[in-house]
Amino acid sequence: MKRSVTTMGARLAAAVALAVGGPCFAQGPAEVQGPPGLPDAPGRLGAPIGASGTTSFDASPGSQDRPIGGRPGPSVSRAPVGALTPRATTIDREPDARFRPEELTPADVPRYGELDLPAGPEDPGPDGGLTLDGAIEHLIRQNLNLLALRHEIDQASADILTASLRANPALYMDTQFVPYGKFGRDNPGGPTQYDVNITYPVDVSRKRQARTDAARKAKRVTEAQFQDAVRLQIDNLYTVYVDVVSAQETLRFSRAYVDGIEKLLNLNLELLKKGQITESTTDALRAQYEQSQFQVREATQAQGRTTRALAVVLNIPRAEADSLRLRATLRDVSELPMPPDALIQCALQSRPDLNAYRLGVARADADVRVAHAERFSDIYVLAQPYTFQDNRPFGVKSPTSWALGVTVPLPIHNRNQGNIARSKSNASQTRVELAAIERQVASEAEEAVHEFELSREGILELEREVIPSSRRVRDAAYRRFQGGEANALEYLEAQRSYNEVVRQYRDALVRHRRSMLDLNTAVGSRVLP
Repeated sequence: MKRSVTTMGARLAAAVALAVGGPCFAQGPAEVQGPPGLPDAPGRLGAPIGASGTTSFDASPGSQDRPIGGRPGPSVSRAPVGALTPRATTIDREPDARFRPEELTPADVPRYGELDLPAGPEDPGPDGGLTLDGAIEHLIRQNLNLLALRHEIDQASADILTASLRANPALYMDTQFVPYGKFGRDNPGGPTQYDVNITYPVDVSRKRQARTDAARKAKRVTEAQFQDAVRLQIDNLYTVYVDVVSAQETLRFSRAYVDGIEKLLNLNLELLKKGQITESTTDALRAQYEQSQFQVREATQAQGRTTRALAVVLNIPRAEADSLRLRATLRDVSELPMPPDALIQCALQSRPDLNAYRLGVARADADVRVAHAERFSDIYVLAQPYTFQDNRPFGVKSPTSWALGVTVPLPIHNRNQGNIARSKSNASQTRVELAAIERQVASEAEEAVHEFELSREGILELEREVIPSSRRVRDAAYRRFQGGEANALEYLEAQRSYNEVVRQYRDALVRHRRSMLDLNTAVGSRVLP
């Protein structure tokens, strides 16, 4: 007959008391297996920031193939433990691989030919041109890398759903005491029994709640990592945007030199007709003019190339790339919007990669709680609402009955000690990494401030001292040339020295504009236009 519910409950209480109060035996070296939850296939990457890798929901190694209770017989489920428990969710990619886009390098500024300062102010471009703010908005909406990464947040939401699912009950039917032939006086036994059983797992250690909380914190880490991916993609946008603006400014400087050398060539051609100069002078000027024309064509090509690169980042169709026009200026010598120390503090508060590590610490602590909850496996409640004993071979009535039982895995040897230790170590490791990245962020912000101040001072020094002095030298050479005291070649040499200063000024403008936008990236927010 079946054991009574009262007797079974008493034995259950005694077994639990023995399990909790008994000694805990560690696994020997031969018994240690790979940490659950870690990738087991080549090419799979690790978990996000703060994840310890202890995501297995199994009660113990090998329990997936072990029957509940460990033996066959009446009122005992033969369903594997793993069939009743939700599987762990494995994160397939490492955060650096998922959320760190390829860094774009600035395009080389053309250094050939000669440049000159235009007479008028810098042209900002057409009224309907693409501004930097408009480019950032378009990037966030249309960039293909960001559109793909948004699915990581949806997948993290799906992980929350998976972690919150309850374990499934198991329904199975069996028959026992089936004779070879028939039962009778010569072959006593039986009676043949038919059972219908339902086994329901009970999560006594609240593992589901702990897993759900860890999944929610993992989603917050994923969201912060996505924000950092946006920051880095905007930094790539800064790179190609300044490339386009610098190419436009180079083209403007090149055209200014063409206009100047063309006027000088026409003047000397008139002098050649009058016999006042030799043909070698006009040949030198004509060579300079042809070189300047070539430079304009090269600068035009560079502008088209950088514009197409910008269109790729913004996911603008190739057919529309050549018609893309910007409304932007290169020169901006405004001062820092706040003191350097305030900018560093702003970076420590705003940088999404730093916030991702802070949230990763909370994720790691949640994994510690999951590991603690995994110490105790589910208790399996068995309900056998229908048992039929076939007494027809004996000529008596066949009875029906019911049974109730409980299966408790005893946490004597395995209390998840290894995963608990691993998750605690991972939490400590994440805190150390957080301290390291805090120092790195502060250093990056400080270096960006120094670069901004140095490049700004370089522009002002060129505008205050170097360019006026070089222009005076060139103008004096031109006056000597007009007065007949010097030939055109001497003037061209003075012009070449002046052109080199103009090129330095162009490079300084590009460098400072990049430093302004690099400061935005280092701080993690838009502090400069």
